[in-house]
Amino acid sequence: MSLSIGIVGLPNVGKSTLFNALTKKGVPAENYPFCTIDPSVGIVPVPDERVLKLSAFSKSKKTIPAVIEFVDIAGLVAGASKGEGLGNKFLTNIREVDAIAHVVRTFEDNAVIHVANKVDPLQDIGIINLELVLADMEVVAKRMSSLGRDLKKHDKEAILEEEILKRIEKVLTDGLFAIEAKLSIDEKFKIKSLNLLTLKPMLYVLNTSALSENLEVKLPESGGKGALYVKIDPVFESGFDDLIKQSYKLLGLETFLTTGEDETRAWTIKIGSTAPVAGAAIHTDFKDKFIRAEVIAYDKLLEAGNYTKAREHGWVRTEGKEYIVKDGDVIEFLV
Repeated sequence: MSLSIGIVGLPNVGKSTLFNALTKKGVPAENYPFCTIDPSVGIVPVPDERVLKLSAFSKSKKTIPAVIEFVDIAGLVAGASKGEGLGNKFLTNIREVDAIAHVVRTFEDNAVIHVANKVDPLQDIGIINLELVLADMEVVAKRMSSLGRDLKKHDKEAILEEEILKRIEKVLTDGLFAIEAKLSIDEKFKIKSLNLLTLKPMLYVLNTSALSENLEVKLPESGGKGALYVKIDPVFESGFDDLIKQSYKLLGLETFLTTGEDETRAWTIKIGSTAPVAGAAIHTDFKDKFIRAEVIAYDKLLEAGNYTKAREHGWVRTEGKEYIVKDGDVIEFLV
């Protein structure tokens, strides 16, 4: 499963510095706006001591962690939704990711230019969030206009879609994110092709930069109410494990494990996946030809010391197609 987090924010807030530190990929991080024009992609391992311990337990030849894809997207500015600062291109790049890591500068440093000539985290957050809202308003308006012909024919699907779009339009007009429209899963699927920016889950990444004084940051209600946030310092490379773990959580992901002499591996699945769906992460045949799965919790396997003792304790279970995989399950699939 490949899911991506787009790193966004104003120019010079530390996006590319963060990306470089996360991925060691070495994209430009110069001290001027728009140095990063094309998004760079990096694959980052998810910190998980369970994988290392299980690999040692099995004396595995290879150890493969779960990963997250981070995309470094050039800085947005006020007016991006109208094309300012190559905004249209950058907004398109954001539409292609699954979630947003919104980097916010919370440090003072005269050596690092701020596009507004002052550091004001709340104002910066407001600028980015407003541009996302305005961009979505334009997309929604265009889609509603294109439904006109089908609405005149009283097409049921068009009528249903228009009702959804009107609810989204209302919250966007109020300056709120589309996520505030409280759409059902079916309703989100209905308008999935629009790829609305403000329906994407967002994580606020507060760049504290230990080299300078930090400012207090209060997250805004719109797009920030109940939002996840982490504090990082890309200069001293602190807070990254928390960022990666929270990003994993943001995407609604969890991990199951397989282990043996050849390899121990963490597999990424959506929370709530059944055993056959989880098996498809390994190979599509595991879903279609699934018979049953041998399952044991990671900690119970280590506690037992080996599979023989784990079975004697009754900790190894046989599960069928309806079993919902839990984070940290160690699974052997039978197909």
